[in-house]
Amino acid sequence: MENEQKAQKNKLMTIMVVLMAVILLAGTIAVVVILKSSNGGAAQKGPTIDEILESSVDIPEMTTNLASDDFIRISFKIQTDSKKAMEEMTKRDFQAKDIIIQKLSEMTADDLKGEAGKQKLTETLKTNLNSIMQDGQVKAVYITSYIIQ
Repeated sequence: MENEQKAQKNKLMTIMVVLMAVILLAGTIAVVVILKSSNGGAAQKGPTIDEILESSVDIPEMTTNLASDDFIRISFKIQTDSKKAMEEMTKRDFQAKDIIIQKLSEMTADDLKGEAGKQKLTETLKTNLNSIMQDGQVKAVYITSYIIQ
């Protein structure tokens, strides 16, 4: 009889230990999922407008000829991926202006018409500007003013 009671107590103790382990494991998984989802939400958000402005460079209004013998007056804001990259782009502004002038001189007024033409220009400039960057990269090029005459 005493052996049966000890066997039942051992069985009960084993069940309790297994249940505690399952509860502990479930709690750990829940904490990891909650932490991961809260960090994931913050990681998916883009930079704030203040962060974008801190890492952006203004290219003042420029006037140059297009391949179609028209003139364009245009200015840009170049968004980089960090403050260090912004500092580098500021120092390289003469190279950026050279790239912009070269690319615009190859385009006609018709090439720049509509959203697709402007998007093609900004993507081309982004690619070419990234080729000169060493401390970071250009994330986006925005046209801030635009007139063709």
